[in-house]
Amino acid sequence: MSERGLDRARFAKCRAMMERGATAGERAAGEAAAIRVAAAAGLSLGEALRLADADAARAAPFRARTGGSARAARRPYPFEQPPLRTDPITVEEILVQKAANLARLKRKAAREERRLREVYAQQDAEGASVREAQDERDRAWAEGKR
Repeated sequence: MSERGLDRARFAKCRAMMERGATAGERAAGEAAAIRVAAAAGLSLGEALRLADADAARAAPFRARTGGSARAARRPYPFEQPPLRTDPITVEEILVQKAANLARLKRKAAREERRLREVYAQQDAEGASVREAQDERDRAWAEGKR
């Protein structure tokens, strides 16, 4: 085979065990597994290592452009964020929030009602043209019966 047949993810795991195993036995097992994966692709261990290094070199500029590690991109845990407020919310603030939410819901309902009125008007117009066409067919049928 060739580089296409190389199971890159499996080879990367075997290589990691081969290079960073905790014991000599783990490292030897990782090397043996990496040799088997490379042999399944028709490559020697050295060729597979060069191929993996070339892939890593090709992907490195992209990783550098994306701007850092995955850890920096994640959202912070809740305990890492500062508290939102230190003073308790008052009844007046709750009432203001409730009134604002109610006004928002009313505006949303009015928008939906206007939209549905347009849809219903369009359906009525289509229904009228269908009824008109059916009436014409009924008249033609009735004239044909006479």
